[in-house]
Amino acid sequence: MSPSVTGLLAEIRACRLCAAHLPHGVRPVLQASASSRLLIVSQAPGRKVHASGVPFDDVSGDRLRDWLGVDKATFYDARRVAIVPMGFCFPGSARGADLPPRRECAPAWHPRLLPLLKKVELTLAIGRYAQVGLLGEATGASLTETVRDWRAHLARGVLPLPHPSPRNQLWTKRNPWFADELLPVLRDRVARALHLPAGTGP
Repeated sequence: MSPSVTGLLAEIRACRLCAAHLPHGVRPVLQASASSRLLIVSQAPGRKVHASGVPFDDVSGDRLRDWLGVDKATFYDARRVAIVPMGFCFPGSARGADLPPRRECAPAWHPRLLPLLKKVELTLAIGRYAQVGLLGEATGASLTETVRDWRAHLARGVLPLPHPSPRNQLWTKRNPWFADELLPVLRDRVARALHLPAGTGP
């Protein structure tokens, strides 16, 4: 791993920028390497991920890995896959749902970290917050509109996805084009980015 990435990850994991606003304490969760070929920009860790310190260590992670067509060993290999949320720490929850990522996090760290990931061949923007953060004015009026326009975004190197939370199962049922049209392309592009042989998936 590049020393610059190693040092920056150490800085991020020692960050206390939002400490006063994190009811469950500070625990930045991410993974990255200078050699990462796939960049996953998600929202923020949930309660279970906060407890384990492992990105997507939950049911959402199982579903995401199925979407990508990769196994756990590949997914958690930082030499191949970088996982960089919009907020690195669990922001807490209210009314049965996780709060949004802290606004201070991405502006403080993304401009320093993302340019160091020079080997990335494909970037995934998972959820509305990641899409707004990466796509800016190109983001659609809704998550559905943004994901439906995936071909245009992919041409610019960013593939928008809904969050793989089980709560979004109704969304996938209402939008069958996601499984029929987008997922096969997603799996193909992930396999190509990671240089995976056929049949490597879960």
